[in-house]
Amino acid sequence: MALGFVLIKVSPKYEREVYEEIASLKEVHELYPLFGEYDLIAKVVVRDFEELSDVVVNKIRTVKGVIETKTLTGAKF
Repeated sequence: MALGFVLIKVSPKYEREVYEEIASLKEVHELYPLFGEYDLIAKVVVRDFEELSDVVVNKIRTVKGVIETKTLTGAKF
């Protein structure tokens, strides 16, 4: 199992919409607002790193209002 913590920068005025859309993704197990350089942190749990890449690139980054992401990876034991 692969684990990723995705830091997400959001365009002003899109915070709530981005939060709600990302929270609805089945791969996102936890989602928290942040204050500072990034606006959200998402805990993503998937089968492998290929699926993690797919979720970040094709699901999270395509949400309207997402400016940038940074993913910290690890393996779940």
